[in-house]
Amino acid sequence: MLGLARSGAAEGLWLRAERQTGGRGRQGRAWASPEGNLFVSTLVRVRLGEPPAATLALVAAVALEETARVFGLETVLKWPNDLMVDGAKLSGILLERADDAVVIGFGVNLAHHPTNIDRPATSFAAHGAAPDPGIFAETLAESFARWLSRWRDGIAPVRERWLARAHPIDTALTARLADGSSVDGLFGGLDPQGALILRLADGTSRVIHAGDVFLL
Repeated sequence: MLGLARSGAAEGLWLRAERQTGGRGRQGRAWASPEGNLFVSTLVRVRLGEPPAATLALVAAVALEETARVFGLETVLKWPNDLMVDGAKLSGILLERADDAVVIGFGVNLAHHPTNIDRPATSFAAHGAAPDPGIFAETLAESFARWLSRWRDGIAPVRERWLARAHPIDTALTARLADGSSVDGLFGGLDPQGALILRLADGTSRVIHAGDVFLL
């Protein structure tokens, strides 16, 4: 998809794979990609005056959460864009930038989920019937288009929806930062631009713009 973005592909393009042989998560992690799960990417062309491109992570998260709800599974959002069920991860979303294009990749555990990883994972099938990947992708595309349109008018409605579907304020979290350090704190919401606010033990707050966040 990045190659198509660089060659001038139009916004709104969606590509879906039946399975992947080289699926990637954040920071180059492997992403298990068996047939029956969802592997789909879309392309957004960012424009001057729009919210920061990084906040498309929130757009993707609220669209995917809404889609999961349509198919009967209630999830909780963890910053910036993980869907969780009972503390286990259902999906992964990866953003990659190429000039004015942002490629957003979704991996959703529909029929299968890994069991040999360092954090709990789950799937739709573990909580009932697994949706058809093609139908799920169509519903996701419709939801994403709606939320993208709202985002272009300002991040506030996306941020509000994200907070409404997130784990409660004061949930204990740890953030692993790019320099290898970790910060523990309580969930204090999102700042106006969608960054994570952690309330620290000394009474101060820290704004996290990038990092891996885990429930404690």
